Amino acid sequence: MSPRFARITGTGSYLPEKILTNHDLEKMVATSDEWIRERTGIVKRHIAADDETTCDLAEHAARRALAAAGRDPGEVDLIVLATTTPDKIFPSTACLLQARLGNHGATAFDIQAVCTGFIYALGVAEKFIRSGTHRCALVIGAETFSRLIDWTDRGTCVLFGDGAGAVVLEAADEPGILSTHLHADGSYEELLHVPGGVSRGFDIALEAGDPRYAQMRGNEVFKMAVRTLGRIVDETLEANGLKKSDIDWLVPHQANIRIISATARKLDMSMDKVVVTVDQHGNTSAASVPLALDTAVRDGRIQRGETLLLEAFGGGFTWGSALLKF
Repeated sequence: MSPRFARITGTGSYLPEKILTNHDLEKMVATSDEWIRERTGIVKRHIAADDETTCDLAEHAARRALAAAGRDPGEVDLIVLATTTPDKIFPSTACLLQARLGNHGATAFDIQAVCTGFIYALGVAEKFIRSGTHRCALVIGAETFSRLIDWTDRGTCVLFGDGAGAVVLEAADEPGILSTHLHADGSYEELLHVPGGVSRGFDIALEAGDPRYAQMRGNEVFKMAVRTLGRIVDETLEANGLKKSDIDWLVPHQANIRIISATARKLDMSMDKVVVTVDQHGNTSAASVPLALDTAVRDGRIQRGETLLLEAFGGGFTWGSALLKF
């Protein structure tokens, strides 16, 4: 008989040691601490060392999540790793992490949904577990997004940072992941993208910017994110027959404090019940939701039995949510 639920049993995260503050950026591009704080809420972000890879960050976060769950790496039978910045073209960073952990034989693969990556990975892992084919999953969001940044472009370089977050998801008879909602619309490709790639190459002509680096039309992305995340809130509540007041915590993608605040208003939720780490981490893409979750679990804000809404929006466009009993 297949398990009724998949439940998070442990969380973990990791941030590189190097910190880049807004004041540091003032010396690099024409910007200011005041401008960055006002428009994004970001104060600082962590940047991976030159010899530090996405797999390095993922390993730290994964080991901390496993320790919190009281699980040995050998007990894991599924590894789903969300990243936009894999160590290699292949094999997957999930396979590289599997080798680091000394795990042999578990299903392991990467997911690429940019900032929505962890929500996608959680939704996929939950389906594996509820099907009865797997019992213990390691779900990770990890990024060295600084590798995709043009540090002369003030429109993007102030926003992003590096980091990793992870959860252990296990088969359970008590409620855990209640629902996940995953969407995409590729017609918005050019509003937020890295133009170059393996198949397309990096010698393509662009009006502005280097095809190796992230390109973003900030105002258009902002408006689309606010509208889309508002809709995903309604969809999630309706699917579960819940009222806004039934949500104990909002754990959003940490892209911009104004987007986070707009989603909280949609839920009629005080910012005291919203996990905000964007000021300290910046936008860590697929890592941001599990980083925020682990932060609030470890400082004692999020308690067992509470109802959490996780949501994210990213390039693609992709967007999604996960409702869960912690």
